[in-house]
Amino acid sequence: MKKLLFIALLNIIICPFAGFAQVLKEDQKLKAKLEELIKDFKGDVGIYVRNIKTNKVVAINADTIFPTASMIKIPIMIGTFDKIKQGRLKYEQELIYRDSLKYDDGIVGSLKDSAKITLSKVVMLMCTVSDNTGSLWLQALSGGGKRINAILDSLGFQVTRVNSRTPGREANRTQYGWGQTSPREMANLLTMIREGKIISPAYSDRMYRNLGRQFWDEEGLSQIPENIKVATKNGAVNRSRSETVLVHAPSGEYVYSVITKNQKDESWDRNNEGYELLRKVSALLWHYFEPKSKWKPVEGYEKL
Repeated sequence: MKKLLFIALLNIIICPFAGFAQVLKEDQKLKAKLEELIKDFKGDVGIYVRNIKTNKVVAINADTIFPTASMIKIPIMIGTFDKIKQGRLKYEQELIYRDSLKYDDGIVGSLKDSAKITLSKVVMLMCTVSDNTGSLWLQALSGGGKRINAILDSLGFQVTRVNSRTPGREANRTQYGWGQTSPREMANLLTMIREGKIISPAYSDRMYRNLGRQFWDEEGLSQIPENIKVATKNGAVNRSRSETVLVHAPSGEYVYSVITKNQKDESWDRNNEGYELLRKVSALLWHYFEPKSKWKPVEGYEKL
């Protein structure tokens, strides 16, 4: 009896993050399917999945540190909204763009010097099209990476951090780039926003709505029916691909985060092994949680 109890306890995880006091159980069947899916991947893979309705989870390298790439824009948005709560920024305030802010040729970086744009539109561009110049602008307006990291720490996140343009984190930036995280932390961060636990329910709601407008929908989102609500942020750098998604599935919401690093495939076309992995994981999860669904992805996008 004691041996059986010990084995049962090994399959129970108590989530350590603020706002997560639930007891989580491992979904061994789903874990086996995911492990089979990633076994031949040429690089490192981390996956965290949680069925929010049943509290069953899968954790594969879920606490390993990975590059965030553009997923760091979720913490930047949180830092921005925290400044709004303090009254030091206003969501609809008018900003003036300067050429000195330019990082790349995205939408914000293509503005003319002295162009006017509201802060809310810069946030939208950061979340929707992953605008880099706008994101770095908001990082500065929110008080910088050090302040954002302090907020993350206060929420119980131990490894999710802004590295770039953050004093004292130069070594982390060299290793991980703009930001770093783990699949478990990134999935939990998105879930806390969904549950109204970041800053306030109203602020969380506004942030969650921003994450529901995703321009980059060719990977994991392409494997989910177009009429299903999702909130998401993805990222990509040469040797890493990532995606964190909360799916409002008919049978119950689920959240997952997939992140790679040290990929052998550094190509930037649709057939990149990391992009293919994001699609395969998303498809597997959709049909696992919605076994009666007969929906299939529309083919032919690659010919557009």
